Amino acid sequence: MIQAIGLTSNPRQELPPAVDDVSFEARTGRVTALLGAQGAGKTTALRLMLELQQGRGVTYFRGRPLHRITYPSREVGVLLGEVPGHPGRTVRGQLRMLCAAAGVPAQRADDALEVVGLVSLRDQRLGTLSRGMDRRLGLACALLADPHTLVLDDPAGGLSAREGGWLHRVLRAHAAQGGTVLFSTADPKEAARNADRVVTLEAGRLVADQEAGDFARTRLRPRVAVRSPHAARLGVLLSKEARAGQRSIEVVKEGGNRLSVYGSNCADVGETAFRHGILVHQLADEIGDAGPAAAEAAVSGPAPDPRPAPAPAPGIAAAATAAVTATAADTSATTTHMLTETEAGPQAEAEPSPQAESVSAAEAVSEAETETAAGTEIETKTEAETGAEAEKLIPLATTEPVTATTQQAPVAPPPLPPPISIRPARSPLRPLRYELCRATGVGTGYLTTAAVLAVSAVLCVFLARSGHTPQPHLLAAWPQELPLPPAALGAGLLGALAFGEEFRHPALAADRGTVPRRLGLLSAKLTVAAATALLLSLLVLVSDAAILHLVYGEEVTKVPSDWLSLTASWVALVCGCAWAGVLAGGVFRSTTAGLAAVLAVPIVVVPLVQRALEGPSVRSAAGLPGRLRDLALVQWPFGVERYLAGGVRMVAQPVGSALTLSLTALLCAYLLTGMRGRAR
Repeated sequence: MIQAIGLTSNPRQELPPAVDDVSFEARTGRVTALLGAQGAGKTTALRLMLELQQGRGVTYFRGRPLHRITYPSREVGVLLGEVPGHPGRTVRGQLRMLCAAAGVPAQRADDALEVVGLVSLRDQRLGTLSRGMDRRLGLACALLADPHTLVLDDPAGGLSAREGGWLHRVLRAHAAQGGTVLFSTADPKEAARNADRVVTLEAGRLVADQEAGDFARTRLRPRVAVRSPHAARLGVLLSKEARAGQRSIEVVKEGGNRLSVYGSNCADVGETAFRHGILVHQLADEIGDAGPAAAEAAVSGPAPDPRPAPAPAPGIAAAATAAVTATAADTSATTTHMLTETEAGPQAEAEPSPQAESVSAAEAVSEAETETAAGTEIETKTEAETGAEAEKLIPLATTEPVTATTQQAPVAPPPLPPPISIRPARSPLRPLRYELCRATGVGTGYLTTAAVLAVSAVLCVFLARSGHTPQPHLLAAWPQELPLPPAALGAGLLGALAFGEEFRHPALAADRGTVPRRLGLLSAKLTVAAATALLLSLLVLVSDAAILHLVYGEEVTKVPSDWLSLTASWVALVCGCAWAGVLAGGVFRSTTAGLAAVLAVPIVVVPLVQRALEGPSVRSAAGLPGRLRDLALVQWPFGVERYLAGGVRMVAQPVGSALTLSLTALLCAYLLTGMRGRAR
């Protein structure tokens, strides 16, 4: 069950809020439609309910606000717009990635595809899907974690009648199984046909909250309200002319001298009355519930008047009572006998309902007394409006002035609803599995690896031809003219894509637009980036050695004596560039910025470090591993000092120092931005 209370958006400069004090319910086992024209505030109301937009109000999903639910995706399935997936990812790959984020088994992806009928398109790329297929995929994403509640923003918009009918049948089946469904639409016929209850918004305010049958009888079909002393004769003439002109109208006699004409307009009714000399007292286009004021009165009831009511004059009181009786009878007749478009057939359009023509004598007498007492026409009003006019007439009829005996204390304004804060999306429940699915689900990583291997092979062949390049740089395909080798640039690009694609195609935060800055997600991305960089660096070494051996023989492929330290330095360089790309992409929210940060290390940071280290050094850090061993309380295994000394020498180099400083600065910036977002 959904309970929305006091939803109010923040004002937009000098404009009123898009949603103003909207409250309604969507019950379990039923389909609720949020109806409104373009700009009525439907999408804003849904975003306020899902805490995607700042404002005021509170929404309970089975008694709990969304931010209090441990696993929101398992409670509320959301579909707001198109699926923000990578166009090169397959349908099945997208769902498997979301399964890891929601913490559900990967088998749920195949089950969801079967529910929405996309089994045959599971290997199709997202960029090639039609609008109907994309909407089916969005519904599959919403159903993936088997949520109790579905919230959908215009799910059938732009779909064909067949696709829209299928979608609403799926929503009806979900509600029949005990779920709650809330969808928005701008089509009144769609709301009346597919919903159990219709909540109507106009200009950001709630104007009606009705059952679908009441909505179809009152708000769905506009009517022409006619009042004439010869209402019966006018009704017969209107039906006769409609049959002669092969037009479909419905004439309902609501009581006394009132008619409701459906399927026509004021001009046609007025011309018919003029041609036959029929006197008309009222002729107006209306909707069945007498507008927004009556709808609000029907929902909340008339506000009680705090003033003491004076004793009315007998004549005026009788007239007011008669008017209320006539109005109640008219409303009852209208509610009973109006037909929906789907129920009205040709016979119903041609002939009025027999029940609609049966008017009691008491209603006619009551209406005649009302018109005699008032001396003028009385429009169709609600009970609250009639009572208010009766109170206005009472002081005019009395001979003594009416004075208030007591002074009403000022009523305190109601408290404001609580503010709505935008909270960042949650981290995936299976971050490592999610990152593996993300990295392997598109061809970008494979293409980047192939390009790095090809460029490295060509460069190493040309460098070996000149004969002036040292063997370590030769195997790494790193000419002195380039700031970084191709392998390091490729690893940095793949690392920057790890976060850049998240912001470009926000699968984790499809509605919030912000990727969660969680340590679990960061650790998973750093782990996958390090593994990718390690694999890429080893592939480059092996492929370059094989190419050089094939072209120039064994002379240029001899293994150096310090191969272990050189290999460790090479792997550390490639992994460091990959981590720099990951952190920079997460901080600056862009793949380009992440790659620029990787290039800035040798171009900007290394010269600064070299300048800082220039000049004679009075002291050195010789013997640091031994002092660290003495500081530790346990005995280190044999050989650890050598590896530790190699690591210190690696960091002491200008490139190592620059890379270490860059990684430290980027990590601090990432943690700072994440903590600032959580503090907000």
